[in-house]
Amino acid sequence: MKDASGRTALLRASITVVANGGLRALTYRAVAAEAGVSHGLIRHHFGTKDQLIAAAMDFAIEESLLGSNMMKQGVTVDEFAAGIESLAEHDGPVQSFQYELLLESRRRPELRRFAERHYSAYRTAIGTQLASLGVHDEGVTELIWFCLDGIVFQQLVLPRNVRPALRRMRALIVEASRQ
Repeated sequence: MKDASGRTALLRASITVVANGGLRALTYRAVAAEAGVSHGLIRHHFGTKDQLIAAAMDFAIEESLLGSNMMKQGVTVDEFAAGIESLAEHDGPVQSFQYELLLESRRRPELRRFAERHYSAYRTAIGTQLASLGVHDEGVTELIWFCLDGIVFQQLVLPRNVRPALRRMRALIVEASRQ
């Protein structure tokens, strides 16, 4: 395993383990089995389980935002709205991993910083994109983030047609950008 690709494979394996079994299933042995490597390699790359969790959360956030074009510069209103829509349909294990960590942070205060990092990253990405479109209304940023968060969570638990909600969110973004 090359160092960078090996690290990425371990992060993906960690996400899969947590998405399938919850944070309690995250062990060096489970990640190693998922990645097809020795469990000593995980300690080599990450040191502690908390460092593995932190790296996996950062990786999951980045993958999710990049996959949705939320980090792309110079997007149009339609591209931004399409990015919101793609995030609602994006990689299930990545989204599941994030929600598992968020729920576990409620029970384990030492994980709260990961929840804060998650919410801050998405809120910042949405706010930055809206600002680039001329929308400087913090309430709109919050509303879009709350709606998106709920839609993604529902799609993980009980997938259904969310197109009407996404169309309304797109119209809200268009309307806000014209003001």
